[in-house]
Amino acid sequence: MRVPLSWLREYVDLPAGETGRDVAAKLVDAGLEVETVEQLGGGLKGPLVVGQVLTIEELEGFRKPIRFCTVDVGQANGTGEPQEIVCGARNFSVGDKVVVVLPGAVLPGDFAIASRKTYGRTSHGMICSGDELGMGDDGTHGIIVLPHEHEVGTDAIELLQLVDEVLDIDITPDRGYCMSMRGVAREAATAYGLPLRDPALLDVPQPNSYGYPVKIDDPAGCDRFTARTVTGLDPDARSPIWLTRRLQKAGMRPISLAVDITNYVMLELGQPLHAYDRSSIEGAIGVRRAEQGEKFTTLDGVKRTLDAEDLVITDNSGPIGLAGVMGGANTEIADSVTDPETGQVTGTTDVVIEAAHFDSVSISRTARRMKLSSEASKRFERGVDPQAAAAAAQRTVDLLVLLAGGTAEAGVTEVLAPGAPRTIAMPADHPDRVAGMEYGRETVVRRLQEIGCDVYGQDELVVTVPSWRPDLAAPNDLAEEVIRLEGYGNLPSTLPQVPSGRGLTARQQLHRRVGRALAGAGYVEVLSYPFIGEGVFDQLQLPAHDASRQVVKLVNPISDEEPALRTTLLPGLLGALRRNDSRGSHDLALFETGSVFRAGPQPGVAVRLPVDRRPTDEEIATLNAALPAQPRYAAVVLAGAREQAGWWGKGRPADWADAVQAARSLAVEAGAELVVRQGQYGPWHPGRCAELVVTLDGLEQVIGHAGELHPRVVKAMGLPARTSAMELDLDRLAAAGGEALQAPRISTFPVATQDVALIVDASVPASSVEAALRKGAGELLESLRLFDVFTGEQVGEGKKSLAYALRFRATDRTLTAEESTAARDAAVALAGERTGAVLRGA
Repeated sequence: MRVPLSWLREYVDLPAGETGRDVAAKLVDAGLEVETVEQLGGGLKGPLVVGQVLTIEELEGFRKPIRFCTVDVGQANGTGEPQEIVCGARNFSVGDKVVVVLPGAVLPGDFAIASRKTYGRTSHGMICSGDELGMGDDGTHGIIVLPHEHEVGTDAIELLQLVDEVLDIDITPDRGYCMSMRGVAREAATAYGLPLRDPALLDVPQPNSYGYPVKIDDPAGCDRFTARTVTGLDPDARSPIWLTRRLQKAGMRPISLAVDITNYVMLELGQPLHAYDRSSIEGAIGVRRAEQGEKFTTLDGVKRTLDAEDLVITDNSGPIGLAGVMGGANTEIADSVTDPETGQVTGTTDVVIEAAHFDSVSISRTARRMKLSSEASKRFERGVDPQAAAAAAQRTVDLLVLLAGGTAEAGVTEVLAPGAPRTIAMPADHPDRVAGMEYGRETVVRRLQEIGCDVYGQDELVVTVPSWRPDLAAPNDLAEEVIRLEGYGNLPSTLPQVPSGRGLTARQQLHRRVGRALAGAGYVEVLSYPFIGEGVFDQLQLPAHDASRQVVKLVNPISDEEPALRTTLLPGLLGALRRNDSRGSHDLALFETGSVFRAGPQPGVAVRLPVDRRPTDEEIATLNAALPAQPRYAAVVLAGAREQAGWWGKGRPADWADAVQAARSLAVEAGAELVVRQGQYGPWHPGRCAELVVTLDGLEQVIGHAGELHPRVVKAMGLPARTSAMELDLDRLAAAGGEALQAPRISTFPVATQDVALIVDASVPASSVEAALRKGAGELLESLRLFDVFTGEQVGEGKKSLAYALRFRATDRTLTAEESTAARDAAVALAGERTGAVLRGA
């Protein structure tokens, strides 16, 4: 809402020296958001006067039409002689009154005016357009042509009100009443403690039976409709300068007198209005819901298809207006047309004025459905004062009679739906308890009365809310009004009393440890959007029956290309890796922890919870039952170099083993025993894929996979060659661990090391041999590490050699060579029994 300070002063006697910034500061303290204070006419310097065109000479031989004019500017030039000016505009004629800037003047933008030679003539000044004076477009895109009653030589700076300050206020949805000069003036009057001259306080005639007929079929959508008729308008009447300038300062373009007046009254009182050409209306005006699929052409010339929820204004021919949004082209006020032969001006002479109050929710839905946000719909969406309709209609009638020479018909139509003022019961000390400071009953009552409330009662107040404040619905709303008017800056600064907590949950602690562990290992955390498109499953080569393909789709997705909630973290992570690689970062190690969404066997339908009360426990349980499972996953992706090359060595590229090691790191943080064995799944290379297994409730469960991605997946997703990845279910990993991490027991006795090399079939997984060695070695085994894999003629065809380092240690003694050897032999024996392993060289 743009608020000219000169206009605001008409309703509030602000102090004479008060600037726009001073007023803005007061309004900000009162809770309004003043974005900027615009200085109109800043740097403007005269002489800038009214002139009359005496002669026009067309200059030939130039690329564009050029005119050499003489203009009478009176004594403004010091000589009284006509001023010679070169001008390229075509929208003025001999005898027209124009705005002339003379040499020595400075226009907005520090544009100094001087006599200069151009197009073979000397131009002593300039004939001005609205854009050159900082006025904005007046619809003509040309020179300002003034009404003939203005005297030559008159100061145009004052005439055109070029110097002013304009406050640009961002109106929040709960302050719809401030989308008018009346509403902002009320806030300013309260902020300064000054009386308000309410422009809505007009003498309005009572409704009678001979007004224009109106029928409302939907009182819920339109609870008030006022209609007034004005006849005998002069179609040649133009909007006066003061009216057009106020519209321009408020950000609206002048159109025609009748339309300008309705816009002016809307800005003044906040009540949207519409003027219909009476000759185009067939029969009574009606208000109803549209028929599904009904067609209607709005004022902007667009033919629209209506919905059954849309509220429309009708006559006997059908819709003539989209209620609260935009009028129809079929009843538009006609532009004045001059007959070139007779000089007679024709146009709209009789109008019907509509001032109605519509349901805000209905108007909001229609405007959004039509993608048609108008000045009227913005106000109805935020709430319009229903009591202002009659005053707005009267103000419009008065201006049409005054400025267009019309006659107001005696008929007054006002259709009202039954209603009563809204009241709120509130303890007198409620604002005190909300703010944490003592205001007292007198202050509370005074502040509520200042915003227009009627207040009764002592300890328990009964507050009647003014019609222009639909946002006041509860005691807290009233408390907020008292607090903001007393000043938010006066509230005491106190720290909230925080109840003692129990710290992070075990699940939260694990997530933090996982993040720290991966970050410490050189991974960078990313956060990706939790939405995916189903086409990504084909890129990942997931089988058709894979559970990850069972997605939960959103009714209103942000992007139609990604309408589903993710079932895996890999698409987002791989997308981040691809983007970074394409921008020159080739050595990448990324990780993410987050929820994935798993659809149940039977998709549930979420219930719509009530907003007028607390939902019951059963309703909340029903809602929770409809939600998909949301386990938390962890994933990493790697590409490029894992260790950089330098003087210290050649470096090392990232490979599948790094992805497996990331999984092992997470298992350590969770205190879980993770089994890594050969696997095969979707996006991973069949020969370089490990499945990650834990034991839950005595059963082995695969909780994820790690390894190098399949070349076809790499190609389909545009990834770097040899990209590796790991993903696992963090919740199930945590469930496989203990309640709390057990610190390792550190022995003070020395370690005994035994190395063994075992020959097994090439098809035997190393993990199976390792598991057998651990089982056979018993409690003395401290650690087991595979340090070499060898294949060749020495071990035989179809065989491989696995070399392990076994570390034995006791907690209470130094082991003897016989004890460590016996433990090693037991481990080798069990490995031979389970996997067919034999000692190399035996």
